[in-house]
Parts: sequence; C-alpha cells; structure tokens
Amino acid sequence: MWRLCEGTHPVLTDEGGAILSEQTGRWAYLTPTASAAVMLLLASTSREEAADQYAERYGVGAEQAAADVRTVAEALAAQGLAHNGQAPARPRRRGWRS
Repeated sequence: MWRLCEGTHPVLTDEGGAILSEQTGRWAYLTPTASAAVMLLLASTSREEAADQYAERYGVGAEQAAADVRTVAEALAAQGLAHNGQAPARPRRRGWRS
C-alpha cells in the first residue's frame, strides 16, 4: 500500500497542493492532477485502484492513468516523501552524541 512517509504533511486540494517534509523543511508543490493522484493513492488499497479512479475522473485511458499515477508515486518516493509498503529506513543522524 502506497503511503506518505512519517514526518510529511500534505495540503491537498482539487486545485493543487503541497507536501511538507519535516526532515528537510521543504515543500514539494503539486499540480492539480498530481494532487488528485496523491489523494486517490492515499484513499486506495493499490495503485491499480487509484489509476482506475483517476481514469474515470479525468476521462483518460487506463494505460495513461496508470502511467500518470505511477509517475507521481515514483517522484514522491524519489524525494523521500512516500513509500510503497514498508517504511524506508530512517536516515542516520549526523553530529555528536552526548
């Protein structure tokens, strides 16, 4: 199941959205269709289900919908904002320990 990582805070609407990463303090801004893909991914049990709903919502073919949803999911995973299944390993903290 696709999920946002712990420490991320989404602000999602049909007009677009953003996701704040506590780790970096940066926002990832989303287009309206990317925001819809994230909302569908979060509400679905699988990417396939999200893609089916995306196709119906935007009137696109199943292959295009699957590609769009996959692109959004992979882009957010590459930025460390989301994961599929188990949570990724936490990064090691740098600095001195007392």
